[in-house]
Amino acid sequence: MKRISAYFISILIFSCCSAAVGQDSISYNPKIKIAADIFGPAYYIADKNLLSLEGFLSVDFDTNKAVVLEVGYLDYRYSQYNYDFLSTGYFIRVGVDFNTLKPGNSKGKYFAGIGLRYGLSIFSAETPYLEHENYWGSVNSFAPPATSAAHFVEITPGIRTELFSNFSIGWTIRLRILVYSGTGKDLKSIYIPGYGNGSKSISPGINYYIMWSIPYKKGK
Repeated sequence: MKRISAYFISILIFSCCSAAVGQDSISYNPKIKIAADIFGPAYYIADKNLLSLEGFLSVDFDTNKAVVLEVGYLDYRYSQYNYDFLSTGYFIRVGVDFNTLKPGNSKGKYFAGIGLRYGLSIFSAETPYLEHENYWGSVNSFAPPATSAAHFVEITPGIRTELFSNFSIGWTIRLRILVYSGTGKDLKSIYIPGYGNGSKSISPGINYYIMWSIPYKKGK
């Protein structure tokens, strides 16, 4: 896990440093962007067992790169005939977004590109009710709350467009790769906040954002 983490962080540092190298010079207004996901609350209306709240803060590094910090909270509940499962926690992701549009086309208003993220999830999972069969018959038991920390990386393609001055909407697709589940290879959480199905090494996801942009200087 340490090797994977170090490799991913090295990619992020190299990507940021490489932004200092360029051939063309144009005028642009770097921005601070604050966004909120509306997909999670909308999904909760349809399914009361999953509440996800998250957003991000993004700061433009140059015309096609931005440093991103994402934070969120998730409450997940699952029940079937012989057990109940609860998972609650917070998560954070850090990374870089790369806008593949040329500056003359993006104009500081449009984004079509891809991002890289490193994620950390701190969560508590428990099984308050568990019924199972053994030699003597049916037995009821439970697993008390246990706090864990999971690590994962993400590839995040997405599109955003400005509707009117400094207000944008857009979506992001997430392809998450689990680095460490936080519970060991023999006991995996059914659901990890910020990641998804803890029994899977790859977990997809999607966010739909509304975003407010704040220009903070003029640059070239």
